[in-house]
Amino acid sequence: MSKRVVVDPVTRIEGHLRIEADVQNGKITDAFSSGTAIRGIELVVRNRDPRDVWGYVQRICGVCTSSHALASIRAVEDALDIRVPKNASLIRNIMNGTLNLHDHVVHFYHLHAFDWVDALSILKADPKETSRIAQSISAWPNSSPGYFKSVQDKIKKVADSGQLGVFANGYWGHPAYKLPPEVNLLAVAHYLEALDWQKEIVKIQTILGGKNPHPHYLVGGMATPLDINMDNGIHSERLQQIDQLITQADQFIHQVYLPDLLAIGSYYKDWGSAEIGGGLRNYLCYGDFSTGDIRDTRLYRVPRGIIMNGNMNDIQDVDLHDPKQITEGIDHAWYTYGGSQTGSRHPWKGSTELNYTGPKPPYEHLNTNEKYSWIKAPRWRGQPMETGPLARMIVGYAADKGDYRPIVDDTLKKLGLPLTALHSALGRTVARGLDAGMIVGWMREDFNSLIQNIKNGDQTTFDKTKWEPKSWPKHAFGAGTSEAPRGALGHWIEIENGKTKNYQAVVPTTWNASPRDSQGNIGAYESSLKGVPVADLKQPLEILRVVHSFDPCLACAVHLTDTESRTLTSVHVE
Repeated sequence: MSKRVVVDPVTRIEGHLRIEADVQNGKITDAFSSGTAIRGIELVVRNRDPRDVWGYVQRICGVCTSSHALASIRAVEDALDIRVPKNASLIRNIMNGTLNLHDHVVHFYHLHAFDWVDALSILKADPKETSRIAQSISAWPNSSPGYFKSVQDKIKKVADSGQLGVFANGYWGHPAYKLPPEVNLLAVAHYLEALDWQKEIVKIQTILGGKNPHPHYLVGGMATPLDINMDNGIHSERLQQIDQLITQADQFIHQVYLPDLLAIGSYYKDWGSAEIGGGLRNYLCYGDFSTGDIRDTRLYRVPRGIIMNGNMNDIQDVDLHDPKQITEGIDHAWYTYGGSQTGSRHPWKGSTELNYTGPKPPYEHLNTNEKYSWIKAPRWRGQPMETGPLARMIVGYAADKGDYRPIVDDTLKKLGLPLTALHSALGRTVARGLDAGMIVGWMREDFNSLIQNIKNGDQTTFDKTKWEPKSWPKHAFGAGTSEAPRGALGHWIEIENGKTKNYQAVVPTTWNASPRDSQGNIGAYESSLKGVPVADLKQPLEILRVVHSFDPCLACAVHLTDTESRTLTSVHVE
C-alpha cells in the first residue's frame, strides 16, 4: 500500500519548498514539488526606468543576487543594442565567477554535505587515521592529527552541552549514511573551514561592485573606476587583493573541495545510478563566460545548447527570442493568464497574475490533481528540462568544448564510474564541483586579461553612447541570460517610451522545481525522486539528498522554525 510522505519545509535551501512523495515497497512511485511562497518582483519593476531594473530584480534572491542583475542588464542591452567595453565584460565574468564559487562551496559543505555526512559519528573517529586520509588525497596544510583532534573536541563539547546548534535535527545514524567516522571528521573539519573561506571570496564582489550582497551593475558597462593611481578607485592594492583571493580560491577548490568530493563520492557509487536521482535526462544550458562579445555564443566557455533524452550526439540550439521555444505554463500553478486558469506563454507575453486556489493553511496535503505550486512550468518546445552545473557538464562534454571531456573523464575514472553516472544524484553533486574547478581557472584568465588591459592604458568600463533614452527606439524587446550557480537564468523585458512595460524572469529553480504541465509532464525534481529508495518514512534522508543535489533556490528567505517543537522540518506520513 502506498503512503504519502510530506516534507515541509525542505530546509538547507533558499526559499520555501514542499515535497509530497508516494512511497510503496520502500521506493518513491510519484512525487510533487510545490513552491509555497510568492514575492512578485516582476510586478514591482513595471513602468520603471529600464536602467534601474537590475537593482530591483537582483533582490529576487539574497544569495544568487548578482546573477539577476547580470541577466537584467544584458536583457536591457539586448533590447537597446548596447555594446559594453572589454573591461566591463571581464569584470562581469569575474564577479559572476565569484558568485558561482561561493555558492558551490557553501552548497556542498553547508547545505548538502549532511545528506552524505553523519556529523555526530565523528566522535568515534581516530584523528590519526583522518590525518592519514587527508594527507593521502591533498596537500592542504591543515591535516595533522592534532588539528583533527581539536575539531573532534570542539564538536564533542557541543554535543555534550545538549545544544547542537547547526547539528540539531539531523538524521544522525540513518542507515543511508555510509562514510566511516574518519571521513566524516574530515568533512566536518572542512565544513568549519569553508565558513571562514566563504566570507573572504565575496570580497571580490565588494571591491569590483561596491558591496556584497547586491553589488552595483550598470547598463552599458560597469560602475567600476579603474585607476591604479587614484585613492578612491580600483588601484594597485585592490587589484593585488583580488589576485590573492583568486589564488586562495583556486587552492581551496583543488585542495579541499574536489578531494573531499571524490573521497565522499567513492563510498556512494550506488548513488551514481540513473535509477537514483537521474530524472529527466533533458538538459538546458544558455552558456556564459564569454571571451568576447556576449552576442557571439561561439565565444562562450560554457557552450549553449539542449540535450534531449541524454543523447550527447545531438546538441540542439536554444533561442530565447523564438516564441515557440521557451514558454511558461500555469495549469498547475496559482496564476491566471488574462483571467484564464490554463495556458502557456512566451515570457515576452507572460504575466504575473496571482490566483491562489489551494487549501487554507495549515493543511495536511495539497490537491495535486489541481493547482499546487507558486512555481510556473517552463518548457522548451513543450518539454521539461533540467538546468544547472550538471547540464553545463553534459552540454560541454557533448560539444567537446575546452577541458570538459578530459576533466569529466578523469573524475569518473577516479570514482570508477561510467559516463552514464552523470545522470544521477551523485553525478549532479560531482558536476557542481567540476564546475567550480573550471570557473576558478577562467577567473584567473579574465583577471590577467584585465590587468594587461590596464597596463596597456585601457581603463574604460562604461560606454555612454546609448545611455540617454532619446537614443532608444520607442518600442523594444530584449532577453538576457547568465549561467547562475543553479543553472540557466533568463530575463525578458519589453520597453515602451523609455519605461519597462513588461518583465519576466525564468530562474533555474523554476525549471527544476516545475509542477506538472497541461500534458502531465513532470519537472526535474519530481522526475528525479521517482524510484528513489526510502529506508525510513519518518526520516526521509534520501528525499533531501536528491532534492539538495539541485541546490534549490525558491526565494530570498530564511528557514522556518516551529516555536513549539523547535523543529526545522515537519515530516508527515499518511
